[in-house]
Amino acid sequence: MTKRELVIKALTHQETAVLPYHMEFTQQALKQLIAYTGDSEIEKKIGSCLHYIQYWGWPTEMPDKPGYFKDDFGVEWNRNGADKDIGLPDEAVIKDFEDYEYTFPQIDEKRLRAEYEELIRTREDRFTFIGFGFCMFERLWSLTGMENALMSMITCPDELETFLDRTCDYMEHLVEIALEYDIDAVYFGDDWGQQKGLIMGPAHWRRFIKPRMARLYAKVKEAGKFVIQHSCGDCREILPDLIEIGLDCYQTFQPEIYDIHAVKEQYGDKLAIWGGISTQQCLPTANAKQIQAEAKRIADVMRRNGGYILAPTHAIAFDVPPENILALADVFHNQDKYLED
Repeated sequence: MTKRELVIKALTHQETAVLPYHMEFTQQALKQLIAYTGDSEIEKKIGSCLHYIQYWGWPTEMPDKPGYFKDDFGVEWNRNGADKDIGLPDEAVIKDFEDYEYTFPQIDEKRLRAEYEELIRTREDRFTFIGFGFCMFERLWSLTGMENALMSMITCPDELETFLDRTCDYMEHLVEIALEYDIDAVYFGDDWGQQKGLIMGPAHWRRFIKPRMARLYAKVKEAGKFVIQHSCGDCREILPDLIEIGLDCYQTFQPEIYDIHAVKEQYGDKLAIWGGISTQQCLPTANAKQIQAEAKRIADVMRRNGGYILAPTHAIAFDVPPENILALADVFHNQDKYLED
C-alpha cells in the first residue's frame, strides 16, 4: 500500500495495519537535528506520508531591518525573538475598520504555479495537498493587531464582516488556482483556539469565521477533494460546526487539551485526526522510551476504525532534543515493534 493510499484510508475511516505518519520541523529544530546526526538528508530519511506546500504571503527579508520580514500583505514580521519561522507583526497595517483603505495584494500567479508544479513533480507516492495559512482570523489580526481584531467584532461588526468577505473572496480565488492541480486535498491554517476555549468565543466564531470557511470548504468539496483544517488550541466547542460544513481532517490535536478517548468516541466516525504527540510537554521533556510509550498510547486509542495520522501536534520546535525526534521516527518506521500488543 502506498503512503497516499494509507492517508486516504485514514481519511475515509478504514483501519490499516500501518498508520500514516508525518513530522515537520522549524528551521532551528532541523538545524539542530542535522548537527546532531551529521546528516544533511535526515529530514528526507525520516520521511512522511504527506507532501504539501503552504502559502501565507511569502515574507521577504528586509535588508534595512535585520530580523524583519515583509509579506505580500504589507505586514512586517519581527523574527528577532524565539520564533524564527514566523515572528510577530510589528505594527498594524489597518488601524480602524470604520476608516481605512486597504487593497489586497496582486497574486504572483507565475510564482504560485511554479511552486505547485514542483509540488506535483516531487510527489512520489505521498498524499499531496496545497495549504493556505493565515486564512481568515489570522489574516485579520496580522493586519490589524489582535486587540483591534477582537474589539472590532463588538464595535464595528458590519464593517468587519465586509472586510472578512473581501478576505474570503481573495482566498477563494487562491483555492480555485490550487484546484487546477492534481492534488488530494486543500489545507487551511487559521488558529482559533487558546489553551482553554476559543480566542473569540463560539458565538463570534460562528458569525464571523464559520460562514467564510464554509464557502471555502464548499469549493474544495465540489472538486471532490478532502478538506484539512489546522487550528492550534481548544476547538472542541466548534468541532460539530466544522464537521457540518465539510471538514474531513482536524490538525493539530493536543492531548493537554482534548480527552482523546472522548473525542474518538464522539467524532471517530466523522472526523479524522492528525497529530496527538505533544510538542508542548512530551517531546521537549520526556526521554526516548517515554515518547515511544506515549505514541503507542495515543495510537492505540485513535487508530480504531481508521481516522488517524500519527504525528506530533505541531512542527518540531527548537526545544525538542534531537534524540527524542529520532525516537519518534523509529516508531514511524517500526510500527510492528512499537504499536502492536
